[in-house]
Amino acid sequence: MSTPVPVFDGHNDFLLRLLKAPERREQLWLQGTQEGQMDLPRMRAGGFAGGFFAIWVPSPGPANLADLEVMMRNPPFAMPLPEPVPQAEALQVAMAEAGHLFWMERTGALSICRSVADIRAAMAAGRIAAILHMEGAEAIGPDLDALHLWHAMGLRSLGPLWSRPTAFGHGVPFAFPSAPDTGEGLTPAGKDLIRECNRLKIMVDLSHLNEKGFDDVAALSDAPLVATHSNAHAVTPSSRNLTDRQLDLIRERDGMVGLNYAVGFLRPDGIGAAFQGWDPVLRHLDHLIGRLGEDRVGLGSDFDGAEMPADLGDVAGLPRLIDALRAHGFGDELVQKIAWKNWLAVLERSWG
Repeated sequence: MSTPVPVFDGHNDFLLRLLKAPERREQLWLQGTQEGQMDLPRMRAGGFAGGFFAIWVPSPGPANLADLEVMMRNPPFAMPLPEPVPQAEALQVAMAEAGHLFWMERTGALSICRSVADIRAAMAAGRIAAILHMEGAEAIGPDLDALHLWHAMGLRSLGPLWSRPTAFGHGVPFAFPSAPDTGEGLTPAGKDLIRECNRLKIMVDLSHLNEKGFDDVAALSDAPLVATHSNAHAVTPSSRNLTDRQLDLIRERDGMVGLNYAVGFLRPDGIGAAFQGWDPVLRHLDHLIGRLGEDRVGLGSDFDGAEMPADLGDVAGLPRLIDALRAHGFGDELVQKIAWKNWLAVLERSWG
């Protein structure tokens, strides 16, 4: 059997699964159970070399992911933004998820990486190369003291907002069909957050920002513009996808976009249900490459955070995705760029 092409991935929510069942984390991580979409055995089978492991705080109350799943199966829909999460509550959850990632490192199968050199060393040693990423900055207060603590712990990537209002901004609501031009941009505290991330060389993730927030980051940041798990609005007019104008700004700033496998952001009809074949995936990739160029497109799965295309299934299905790229006419060098090389290159541009 040939060795799978290594895949470095822009986003996963595996830590949330461990948060929900901490007493089973050894089974869920090391042994594998076929639950969810990720575990160590399936990562190795699929060639998953590493990626951004998200710390994300679930929303309490009625506006939650279960409601969203129902809505996404019956577009059109427009989900209101959930209520804010107080910092003290968010910090408790975020620290628990970070603790699980550091436990994963202690098992010897994963390395938390703070530089591209760390990523390359982990990949060469056969360990999963993990970037500590925060999706939504609820666990960080407006004084930004906690940002420095998280950076000292290894935080190297931050999405300032999830689709929820915070002290830093508003986020983009889940809606289809909808433009991302919804609500206000970053607050003064949000702008300070971006400036401090630039100073600390923490990559800023544009996924889940509305259009005004995106533009605020573009105006403030001196780093490449990166969306870790977003798709093309021209193909699927979801509020979570990026317009051609936004893609052009990302190209001009030498950033990149990681393709999100969530079916509702791939299907042109916006229905959040699995599909057979690869056509929606390839249509988005073609569009992204057409706007961004071959050096600014990667993969950003959203494993364990969304429903996947039927022919992919889970992380072990990544070789089938690679085969589909080759069958589509992508040569080996382009496949390698999309699979992992472009991520390492943009991280070098972002982190120095």
